[in-house]
Amino acid sequence: MEEEGEDAHPGPLWRDAILESIADGVFTVDEEWRITYFNRAAEEITGVDRGAALGRRCHEVFKADNCERNCCLRRTLESGEPATGKTAHIVRSDGERLRISISTAVLRDRAGRIAGGVETFRSLRVVEALRKRLDRRFSFADIITKNKGMHELLGIVPRLAESDASVLLVGESGTGKELFARAIHSSSRRRLEPWIAVNCAALPDTLLESELFGHLAGAFTDARSDRPGRFALADGGTIFLDEIGDVSPALQVRLLRVLQEKTIEPLGGTEPRKVDVRVIAATHTDLEELVHQGKFRIDLFYRLDVIKLTIPPLRERREDIPLLVEHFIDHFNDAQGKQISHIDPPALALLMRHPFEGNVRELKNVVEHAFVLCTGEILRVEHLPEHLQEEAERGAVRPEGALRRAEAEVIREALTRLDFNRAAVARELGMHKTTLWRKMKKLGIEAP
Repeated sequence: MEEEGEDAHPGPLWRDAILESIADGVFTVDEEWRITYFNRAAEEITGVDRGAALGRRCHEVFKADNCERNCCLRRTLESGEPATGKTAHIVRSDGERLRISISTAVLRDRAGRIAGGVETFRSLRVVEALRKRLDRRFSFADIITKNKGMHELLGIVPRLAESDASVLLVGESGTGKELFARAIHSSSRRRLEPWIAVNCAALPDTLLESELFGHLAGAFTDARSDRPGRFALADGGTIFLDEIGDVSPALQVRLLRVLQEKTIEPLGGTEPRKVDVRVIAATHTDLEELVHQGKFRIDLFYRLDVIKLTIPPLRERREDIPLLVEHFIDHFNDAQGKQISHIDPPALALLMRHPFEGNVRELKNVVEHAFVLCTGEILRVEHLPEHLQEEAERGAVRPEGALRRAEAEVIREALTRLDFNRAAVARELGMHKTTLWRKMKKLGIEAP
């Protein structure tokens, strides 16, 4: 910029000192959109040295998703109105996609003419991480799905939350039964009261009885003091009994009493205690068949089976696999401090064809395995577990059709999430805009 516009930009030493000391990134541009000032925080947030930033156009440095069609700074310079609290995604120098908060203003010279603009920005990484850690309550958003059947189940959850009726969740292991139970609890009037989960298959019968109902000192050899059980701890809230089908007939009698009389009696005690607990149970077995076999009490079954939800396995909702993979990539990036951007189409095609007998839990383990082996930014077939790679080698996966479907799914998801900004989608997927356009035409993907 010319000398007469110098006052439009930080010049005096005290002003530079202030701008260098704050945690927000600050940069200024001239009328040609070339960066004329770039503070220390801007270097840290973007990973770009100021020497490399000064003189370059701002879109070359930030590569933000709103640079081409929705630039906040451009709107400010055109309208003269400042903007505050806007959000965007930038791409750091190391390739990490980062969400930031933006504020913009006009810079004027001494004559009042527009001489450029200033933008302050801050990373929202820490804010979002803290929000996720502070909000421990589960909601429908924690159940990641686009499957029609799953959405129908989710539509029932608010009505279940209004009631205190017992709920029985049926589904294979790893389908997310506990997520549904938590969603019911967190939407109910009991949401501020305790949530207690018990895996009934994890403990032998004698220990499970003590775990559920508690014991008094001296009730058995190692009972040196009174200990409340899970039902007592859940008083006023919800108890989730996972794998209820594995409970012994003797313990079934005690559970029936809790449901019928709303009372518990700790081991070694003689005085029953009233409890107000909603029971949500889950099983991967056919309880009706166990009733026919005489292994499960019919009266307890009907007490638990007031409302039944059957959770479909992952192989019946394969359209959820790309969504879940993306979710787990974000999760493990946070947990392991990595910057994996995505999974490549051949690897995703392999996952789309796998039966996933372990359901969502198995898929999560597969992604975690790939994270451990991946040293780059993209999860590939060679990072997946050996048994999946062997499936591909045996021809168990027909890659042509599956690859085409997986590629279409990935592109559609990115287009929807980025509001059909093809330039931003192309950058995220690592391809040229014209390549993306050709793929959209080939795969029959139309922009709205």
